[in-house]
Amino acid sequence: MSEAALAISSDPAIMSGTPVFAGTRVPFQALLDYLEAGQTIWEFLDDFPTVSREQAIAALEQAKDALLTRACPA
Repeated sequence: MSEAALAISSDPAIMSGTPVFAGTRVPFQALLDYLEAGQTIWEFLDDFPTVSREQAIAALEQAKDALLTRACPA
């Protein structure tokens, strides 16, 4: 299984099912909020050391793939 498949998880027992970085309690939305506010991925990673750079990039790739799949169904 690829790291991208593991980047984001959602479990009702963890933060009521909020999508989080796998193995953490850090919501994926936090990364999006940082980027939307003009902060860098490095600032996000400094503030959330339990998330690796590879996880953050893989999560963004996973979100991109989901959006493209939804926008352009096969």
